[in-house]
Amino acid sequence: MTSTDPTASPGPDPTAVPDPTAVPDPWHALHELLAAMDAEIEQVYIERGIEGVRPRFAFPLIRLAHTGPLTIRELAASLGRSHSAISQTVAAMRKEDLVTSEPGPDARTRRIDLTERGRSLVPFLEAEWRATHATVAELDGEIPYAMTAVVEDIRRALERRPMRQRVRDHLVEPARRSEPPRRSEPAQQSQSTQRSEPPR
Repeated sequence: MTSTDPTASPGPDPTAVPDPTAVPDPWHALHELLAAMDAEIEQVYIERGIEGVRPRFAFPLIRLAHTGPLTIRELAASLGRSHSAISQTVAAMRKEDLVTSEPGPDARTRRIDLTERGRSLVPFLEAEWRATHATVAELDGEIPYAMTAVVEDIRRALERRPMRQRVRDHLVEPARRSEPPRRSEPAQQSQSTQRSEPPR
């Protein structure tokens, strides 16, 4: 006997298009690996009593120690990062008392500089930076196909045919549904809705 309960939620539509996110993401393993490596580096900081510092802070903090104060735009260009990404990183570093943000040459810019705490951490961050690079070189020597070689090969492949072109080549867009015709309003009602603006 079938249920006639009007409040019962309908089951899945067997004719619906399958959920594409149910298929494993080929990049998921890479994102997970990079996040796990960053978490391990952060543990090195914590072991040395350095709280609230993320591995992504090291690059801008070290650069500011060598260049002096920079605007966010200058810092982003120096690091080869987007303005938006560096803005978010600077906001996070300010929260941890690692950098200051003062008005720049004009009202539209702000200059970023190290705080006393940020400057005191730079020697350790530089040591960690060198140790991480040495670790990457060590890993490259332990695996059959070096990570740095993989990245370079992917970059060259994308130079030959950009990512957007590859996505367009595989893109199968859904058919556009035709919109139902709009009902025409009665002429009298249409005229009544046309009101002239009051004089100014």
